[in-house]
Amino acid sequence: MRPIRGLLFDLDGVLHVEDRPIPGAAETVRRVKAMGILCRFLTNTTTKSLERLHRQMTGMGLPIEKGEILSAPQAAIQYLRQRGRPSCFLVLNEEVRADFEEFPPSETDPDCVVIGDVWDRWDYRLLNKLFHLLIGGADLIALHKGRYWQTGDGLQLDIGAFVAALEYASGKEAIVMGKPSPDFFRTALLGMGLRADEVVMVGDDIESDVGGAQRAGIRGILVKTGKYRDELVARSSVRPDYLLRSVADLLRWLE
Repeated sequence: MRPIRGLLFDLDGVLHVEDRPIPGAAETVRRVKAMGILCRFLTNTTTKSLERLHRQMTGMGLPIEKGEILSAPQAAIQYLRQRGRPSCFLVLNEEVRADFEEFPPSETDPDCVVIGDVWDRWDYRLLNKLFHLLIGGADLIALHKGRYWQTGDGLQLDIGAFVAALEYASGKEAIVMGKPSPDFFRTALLGMGLRADEVVMVGDDIESDVGGAQRAGIRGILVKTGKYRDELVARSSVRPDYLLRSVADLLRWLE
């Protein structure tokens, strides 16, 4: 087994839950960096700009640089640029929509439908609008395909359910930007200049974090915080390479 030269951390559920840091998370990241291990912080968050996301992390005392964060919206922007700036119908909140201003909007004949989280704007009228755009020729781009996420009130339905419904109805497969897409993890590896077998992912989601990382050749640590549930792990076909109580136990595992 090659020495660990890089760590990928999920944010929400691993280092914090909403605006509360996980106990020991900040010190763990600080000491990992002091060991010379490269870090990247991966998030499927689609409701915050990169600037606000960074402010939130530093406001909780987490020692994270803006350039170390790889978000699903930023991955989508990179992908759309590679396509030559296609026209888009954006299903995004206003803050994140501003990050996509360089792409021409289209309400009736877009090249791409880009889907993030819009909270209670999800209804039949919106889904039917997207369905007609997709069968009319637009590509379906999902910022991620998560099933659920952890809040202070427990697990909440995520956008993966709506993406799956649109795939089923339109017959089109979504191009997924964030976790669990292996390409998302490979983008992080490229930015670090490391091989998959030199890096380990730390996450709280058995499917998106651990399963996605493993499909990219990266070992996965599952922590028992955030959205972790014993029953969800038992039902999954994914098996983590390592299981830790929380990110605070990572330093002992690295020794």
